Amino acid sequence: MKTIEECLTFLLGKAQQHAQQIAKARLQPYGVTPVQYALLHLLFEKDGQQSSELGDRLRLDSATMTGLLDRLVQNGFIERHSNPKDRRVNRIYLTNRSIELQGILYEKMQEAHSEALKGFTEEETVLLKSMLARIGLEKAKI
Repeated sequence: MKTIEECLTFLLGKAQQHAQQIAKARLQPYGVTPVQYALLHLLFEKDGQQSSELGDRLRLDSATMTGLLDRLVQNGFIERHSNPKDRRVNRIYLTNRSIELQGILYEKMQEAHSEALKGFTEEETVLLKSMLARIGLEKAKI
């Protein structure tokens, strides 16, 4: 690499910053951050998942998940229900507030995606997502 503009981590970081800024601006009026939306999206797919399942899908450690869940509970988006047989196991459920916002949050994220990918063809978008998934979603090989 001759210049910083050719550095993969620099380019990925700047792309991530830009996409996050767009998503944050779209979701902010509803009191939701992009990572909170990601968790809510998983619950929109299937409500009542265990917090460990959600953390695995989002690739977040338990400490980060705890803080994320605490903020969503505090803001009235989710409820935690512990298993009476094993209090270490929590199931996470959407509240009426988050269910009512589901459509608008999805729409705002679609708008954010369109803005971030403005100028890309559909084929380029599919390829980009595929390449990012290969980089970001593979297990670390150490």
